[in-house]
Amino acid sequence: MEKILVIGSSGQIGTELVAELRARYGEMNVVASDLKPATPENTAIGPYEQLDALDKDKVFEVVKRHKVTQVYLLAALLSATAEQNPMFAWKLNMESLFHVLELAREKHIQKIYWPSSIAVFGLTTPRENTPQYTVIEPTTIYGISKQAGERWCEWYFRKHRVDTRSLRYPGLIGWKSAPGGGTTDYAVHIYHEALKQGKYTSFLSKDTSLPMMYMPDALRATIEIMEAPAEKIKIRGGYNLSGMSFSPDEIAASIRQHIPGFAISYAPDFRQSIADSWPKSIDDTEARQDWGWSPEYDLNKMTVDMLTNLKNLYKNL
Repeated sequence: MEKILVIGSSGQIGTELVAELRARYGEMNVVASDLKPATPENTAIGPYEQLDALDKDKVFEVVKRHKVTQVYLLAALLSATAEQNPMFAWKLNMESLFHVLELAREKHIQKIYWPSSIAVFGLTTPRENTPQYTVIEPTTIYGISKQAGERWCEWYFRKHRVDTRSLRYPGLIGWKSAPGGGTTDYAVHIYHEALKQGKYTSFLSKDTSLPMMYMPDALRATIEIMEAPAEKIKIRGGYNLSGMSFSPDEIAASIRQHIPGFAISYAPDFRQSIADSWPKSIDDTEARQDWGWSPEYDLNKMTVDMLTNLKNLYKNL
């Protein structure tokens, strides 16, 4: 039986990924961990460890005590937040990865999931249907760390046969957790504000189209790549992953189908230059061919699900 450790379990992805993994592998076989201390809430369903991803000795101790076979390393500073604290972002995003890669090299764990991002791309990358293999010149600390991490994952696989798996996530949208400091987080916040205020001010311009994905698709892709036979994983750095692409104007139009009076205004800030360096759409042919990836949600299907769940959430608060 697999024993799984999720590092960074309180973030946007981790919150929902832990629940999915526990449903699949059993509550006691998935250890959630984060900087936050243990509480009755985060220990009620399964094991939880207060864990600093930069504390190599503690990470090792948790891995050994729980007999962990797989690690999902989600701890990171995201794009916009990382630009405000670049040196710590580099330290957290890179050193935490090295700790886990070394544990796998030493045969303490068998498999690693480490997320990459469309932030690895830059101004010189083709922006339409960005291919898997292309120019990669990131312009943010987050993107630079993800590019470096991809190369280290590839190196550890080739040099030490460490079983690393990675996806280049587009912007992720979900209703179960708050935005986490990413440039694409407007696409989460806009739904909350549509229901609470009936209006939203976007920090990206109206026509800024970016690759996005609804959280159920992202979770399924993450688990599918980890469960795929090793011989099907041809790329050890980071697979391109695509769901949909849209702009703030287009998501507002989708929301107006259900909230006709919704109003959006625009006040681009420093995040606009980050978004302008990223692709508008992604070609994920390799993921589809190698391990059978296929998304289920488009913009309008996602809008229906987001608004339905958020209405229920606010009703119960």
